[in-house]
Amino acid sequence: MNTPIDAVRARAALTDLDIVDAHAHAGPFSLFFIPDPDPASMVEVMDRCGVSLALISAHLGVQLDTTAGNEATAAAVSRHPDRFLGYLVVNPWQDPIAELERWEGDQRFRGMKIHPDQHAYPLTGPRYNAVWDFARTTGVPVLTHTWAASAYNDLPMLGDVADRHPDVDIIAGHAGGMPSGYDAAIAVAARFPNVTLEICSSRGHGDYVRRMVDEVGSGQVAFGSDFPFLDLRVSLGRVLFASLASDDLAAVLGGTMRKLLSKTRS
Repeated sequence: MNTPIDAVRARAALTDLDIVDAHAHAGPFSLFFIPDPDPASMVEVMDRCGVSLALISAHLGVQLDTTAGNEATAAAVSRHPDRFLGYLVVNPWQDPIAELERWEGDQRFRGMKIHPDQHAYPLTGPRYNAVWDFARTTGVPVLTHTWAASAYNDLPMLGDVADRHPDVDIIAGHAGGMPSGYDAAIAVAARFPNVTLEICSSRGHGDYVRRMVDEVGSGQVAFGSDFPFLDLRVSLGRVLFASLASDDLAAVLGGTMRKLLSKTRS
């Protein structure tokens, strides 16, 4: 019987797995060149890998202009409705309440994206109150950037927010981003079942993915790539070669995120 590893070695798409990328972007990035960042090119790579769905936020919205970026995300989802869903970016300095009200009920957005490091505002700050309230009301998950030793989104801050908002599903983007962060992220997820560890990073490897699954369970670990900022294929390989049991592999690659998405209330 062929396995996912066999498919990778044969350079074939993974057709027997439902793969959901929980952390992707779209469009150019202002600080360096990203090849082929447009949604159509991204779909071509997804097809080659066998990725069914990606949740995206436009780089423009995360970096510079939340309103224009969210418009770009909505347009990408409209062009590829079977392949993308959107994260609504909320910048605490760019009228978050107005942005949430503008897109409320738009089914192209099935989660929210916040980036405390990029926006230089702490994850625990009151300007994010509207985000937690919106998530509680709608059931959508919140993907937040996390990074070890950050002044804005270190892992103890994630734990504080998860404790204060137990009825909000929080996706810990990058799961701390580096080995010291992974240890702390695992500790937070072990305490708070509303925290899901998302694994994209340029510094991680399969051993950490396996450890996350072993210590918190595959139902709290989700595949993400940071694609096209990082290479989707590298991130996917990190999970495929992590020596996970088949049920755990299916959960990490898609099942965990599908479950979070199913909680959304229209």
